[in-house]
Amino acid sequence: MRKITLGRTGIETVQNAFGALPIQRVEHAEAVRILRRAYEGGMTYFDTARAYSNSEEKLRMAFSEAGLRDRIFIATKTMAKTPEDFRRDLDTSLTTLGTDYIDVYQLHMADRCYAPGDGTGMYECMLEAKKQGKIRHIGITAHKIKVAEEIAVSGLYETLQYPFSYLASAREVELAATCRRENIGFIAMKGLAGGLIDRSDAAMAFMAEYDNVLPIWGIQRMSELEEWLSYMDDVPLYDGGIREFIEKEKETLAGDFCRGCGYCMPCPMGIQINNCARMSLMLRRAPSAGWLSDKWQTEMAKIENCVNCRKCTEHCPYELNTPELLRKNLEDYKRVLAGEVTT
Repeated sequence: MRKITLGRTGIETVQNAFGALPIQRVEHAEAVRILRRAYEGGMTYFDTARAYSNSEEKLRMAFSEAGLRDRIFIATKTMAKTPEDFRRDLDTSLTTLGTDYIDVYQLHMADRCYAPGDGTGMYECMLEAKKQGKIRHIGITAHKIKVAEEIAVSGLYETLQYPFSYLASAREVELAATCRRENIGFIAMKGLAGGLIDRSDAAMAFMAEYDNVLPIWGIQRMSELEEWLSYMDDVPLYDGGIREFIEKEKETLAGDFCRGCGYCMPCPMGIQINNCARMSLMLRRAPSAGWLSDKWQTEMAKIENCVNCRKCTEHCPYELNTPELLRKNLEDYKRVLAGEVTT
């Protein structure tokens, strides 16, 4: 596996990193087993967040308690909007992770480019924490392309985490190029587009085309991990069949579709927008039985209660007409249930 340097952080790691959001759903012992296997298999960069319930705790058990802390890089995040919450989250993360420093500390799901003197005090908190030695590098995550573009040219951040996959638009590809020019570490989340991409070899081959992009793969099962580890010595090539496959994928998924980021939520009517607004695609790209269960029939029925408040549209980073998309998915879902359409 090729190693990359994460922008001006100087962090050198294999281009195959571990996204630790899903392990919050795994029992502690199994999570520790998966995390240590990831390290043994060559992964050195692990991304978590204060918002991921017990994910940080599981990283502590896997690494700090095993004396492995100094052999890996840990990135975590805060959703704080005030200096008081920032400091509390940071100290909690340090304790929970069992470490006295965090390699990359990120402002989580930022809806703006926090800057010195903007009145929030958030960037000043980052500088203070770095001066204290509590964090080593200043990072930020964003879902909105306009915000990400501003961050990329601001000169304020050492890393930017943004959704990036082989379904990326030309504008998003240019964002990665901007980060390369500005020497900002580009961390790719949602490399599987929230579950829409179901071929890991194609996803990995695409990422390997970018020598400045570090993908963090969300991993919940040992079988998933082993699949990613298999690419450590045998990176899939972006040529031939894979290139043709990806081009067809782009045609299939061209236009307005929900990426499942959840930035639009919560919905005041309780609609699980991040799944319901892409149900048609999920029915055709994943085993459909689970999506046709009583649970999901109930969730899809909630679309009938949409009051068209358009809060979801206001928050959508892809500027989708979400109410309309929900209605189209519901109509298609009903046809599938009635047997009029097969998946």
